[in-house]
Amino acid sequence: MRAPASVILVLAFCLGSAGCAPMMGSDPSAPMTPLSRFTLQVEPGLDRIALAVHDAGLSANQRDAVGQLAARYGASGQGWIKVEAPSGEDSAAAGQAYAVRAALQAAGIPGDRIQMAAYNAPDPRAPVLASFETMRASIPDCSLASRNSGPRFSNQSTGSLGCAITANMAAQISDPRDIMGARAMTPADSGRAAVVFDNYRKGQASSTPQEPLVNGQIARAVE
Repeated sequence: MRAPASVILVLAFCLGSAGCAPMMGSDPSAPMTPLSRFTLQVEPGLDRIALAVHDAGLSANQRDAVGQLAARYGASGQGWIKVEAPSGEDSAAAGQAYAVRAALQAAGIPGDRIQMAAYNAPDPRAPVLASFETMRASIPDCSLASRNSGPRFSNQSTGSLGCAITANMAAQISDPRDIMGARAMTPADSGRAAVVFDNYRKGQASSTPQEPLVNGQIARAVE
């Protein structure tokens, strides 16, 4: 028996179309969306300075370096600042370590965020180390991503789509900790809210009084 011509045409169309059957060789692990191929990630690091031991204590340059370390810790530091002195019986090295601790506290670092420790060193006058863990955004190298823009017989995007967007975002984020989660919210100003609601109930203006220059008046400074 011969099949109708309309049935033959429908079968031919389905065999030649990607909409009737999945493409051969399709990747089941392909990302659900093109931009999910690249995601923001963070990498751990270490910010550390080495301070030579002086009998007279910290020098001016060393105090400045400790202050800069404290500022960097306040901006993006993780955990504690660890101050490590070389192991041994050198009183100058021990005094240098506690001088670093005092300088950190003077720079605004709480004492409970500073850890004192010793490390094995070949010389008891080895430098005193001050360090803290850091986190930085991982910037993908888009030059290594697939750039094959030749003929494709599927609806999948190129392998590099989304890399530049992710790289630009990672380079612009000031605090990489925001990648891992949202920041904690500060407490609400309940006192101010109570004043506003009280003025609203009394039919009074609930907004803060404005300066005369911004209260609908035109400045005459150019006259």
